[in-house]
Amino acid sequence: MKRFGYGKGALTKAVEDAILKWISTIGEETVSFEGDPIKILDGILSGIDVDAVSLQHKIMALWLSKVSTNVSD
Repeated sequence: MKRFGYGKGALTKAVEDAILKWISTIGEETVSFEGDPIKILDGILSGIDVDAVSLQHKIMALWLSKVSTNVSD
């Protein structure tokens, strides 16, 4: 939060920056959004009929299952 501060819109800027960095590390092509990336994600998730808390729990379970398979013994 030091980078973006604690003011209004700082969290949105931090999320946008994190998403862009994450996507750019996955693929070799440069990533550029036309418009607001948060609105794009909101559009992608609009068809999902699950409340936010349930979705977070499902994502956590998915992440834990993937992490546990990539851990060395």
